[in-house]
Amino acid sequence: MALARVLVLEDDRLFNETLEDFLEEEGYEIACALDPYSALELSYKHVFDLYLFDVNLPYENGFDLLDKLRQSGDMTPTIFLTSRDDKASLAHGFGVGADDYMKKPIDFDELLLRMQAVLRRQTRKERVKIGKYTLDTAAKTLYCDDEALDVTQKAIELLVLLVQADGEVVSSEEIKNRLWAAGQHASDGSLRVYVTQLKKYFPESVVNVRGIGYRWVAE
Repeated sequence: MALARVLVLEDDRLFNETLEDFLEEEGYEIACALDPYSALELSYKHVFDLYLFDVNLPYENGFDLLDKLRQSGDMTPTIFLTSRDDKASLAHGFGVGADDYMKKPIDFDELLLRMQAVLRRQTRKERVKIGKYTLDTAAKTLYCDDEALDVTQKAIELLVLLVQADGEVVSSEEIKNRLWAAGQHASDGSLRVYVTQLKKYFPESVVNVRGIGYRWVAE
């Protein structure tokens, strides 16, 4: 079993292949992209544990890509690998949601250590305590006293979305866009089914904001 699934976005084909070979030898499962559009498509099709993004890229830079992903709700840990060494770029990288930032040329041993540190931090974030329940956001599983409950994956994804919104209202349209892939049919009736599943465990926390959407109220 791979240590983690990593998306590498690097437009230098040779460096891209070198990273792929090195990380696969270290036990990681790697997907590679040479441009932001390909990386974005891969991020929609697959769930990754970590992104490694170059900054200077064709079409748009890595900062803009990560900003777009974060705005869509993708919180996958991200390390920038870049030749930029100015403080403004460093601030920009962290400002759009990066977890770490390495300047080229990359020391591969240091890269491994930084990847391990970011992944460890993410693992600690993956389990969220909600009263007597535990939500594993990575495994998409809800537990009660270490017993996995019979909750569908979309209901879990809805729970994650509401909890991460931290009390803010999440519109029905945003929920549909997040829970259903492009081309899939998403109806208000389907959404209510998943809301009903969650209300079985959190009757007071999942609140319907009439005509807008839903929000999470901590008990």
